Amino acid sequence: MAGIKHLKDLQNTEYGLHKIFEEAEDFLPLNGTDYIELYVGNAKQTAHFYKTALGFQSEAYSGLETGIKDRVSYVLRQDNIRLVLTTPLQKDGPINAHINIHGDGVKIVALGVDDATKAFEETTKRGAKPFMQPTKTADENGYVIRSGIYTYGKTVHIFVERNNYNGIFLPGYRKWESHYNPAPVGLKFVDHIVGNVGWNEMRQWCKFYGKVMGFAQIVSFTDDDISTDYTALMSKVMSNGNGRVKFPINEPAEGKKKSQIEEYLDFNNGPGVQHIAVATDDIVATVSAMRDRGVEFLYVPEEYYDDLLERVGEIDEDVEVLKKHGILIDRDEEGYLLQIFTKTIVDRPTMFFEVIQRKGAQSFGVGNFKALFEAIEREQASRGTL
Repeated sequence: MAGIKHLKDLQNTEYGLHKIFEEAEDFLPLNGTDYIELYVGNAKQTAHFYKTALGFQSEAYSGLETGIKDRVSYVLRQDNIRLVLTTPLQKDGPINAHINIHGDGVKIVALGVDDATKAFEETTKRGAKPFMQPTKTADENGYVIRSGIYTYGKTVHIFVERNNYNGIFLPGYRKWESHYNPAPVGLKFVDHIVGNVGWNEMRQWCKFYGKVMGFAQIVSFTDDDISTDYTALMSKVMSNGNGRVKFPINEPAEGKKKSQIEEYLDFNNGPGVQHIAVATDDIVATVSAMRDRGVEFLYVPEEYYDDLLERVGEIDEDVEVLKKHGILIDRDEEGYLLQIFTKTIVDRPTMFFEVIQRKGAQSFGVGNFKALFEAIEREQASRGTL
């Protein structure tokens, strides 16, 4: 299950399991991120992009050929990361409305559980708004039970119980046979998923994850931590009890100009998932492959690297190679991390990806915030939205 590989690395860290277990009520055990579903305008073409540029592989398909009349879904996989791309087949309807309002982006963050019925009962009795009652679907390969609740904006968490299923993805899907599967680029699992919420809403949604889902706050950043000369934001990171699921939540803060969070909220027409952080064991190889396939990353000025080793200490990588690719580096008490951010991958300036490699560090790159946000501001300026 996605996320398991980095679990042991949390055990002896400042923000590791011992701290999370002290604060989190683990009435909702999670096995990791099961899948992320995006509503998009053209799933077939979007799937081609994810395969070509990001190295995802064909896994499953659902649509007219499987008896589904109102939508088509392509399921893509790379190691422990599974994406579902869904497009409506008929006019009007909730998927059409979602795309019209929000554009292409994440609708569902599905979480693996051992008991989807209990997960639904535990969260709804604590105040979660129901999205999907516990529902059992079956075929010759067994059965899956799913349930769901709403979270910020129109984003949904689906609880997936698949212990008794051995088929492709879910009942109702068939294997997606495709002769076109470019090699993976080395992405391994979902490290974290970042949500943007409106003004003064961060505390509300942190409370939601604490009360409704038993998460604990493991990191907090103020506008003093995350600011430039022009813009600022605030952020808190929420984690479930075993550390397999982490959701940073951002809100705007006052600044001289419009922040990236405000820009996101304007074009997304409300809160939603801003970016998906995906882990790799070799960020240089992964980023090199992605660049070769046409992925564009945020530009980092060469000056960032002038005193890099003084700031972060000894690292295994060649600084000139990191500089060539614009990879950022930060260190905490447990080690260091390397990270890079794509430009937005959809037409609206909303959703993007982060590629991250952790070499002991369990933080979120606070030392890189200024360089990152200045890079984002350059993109905003080019769009005329700063």
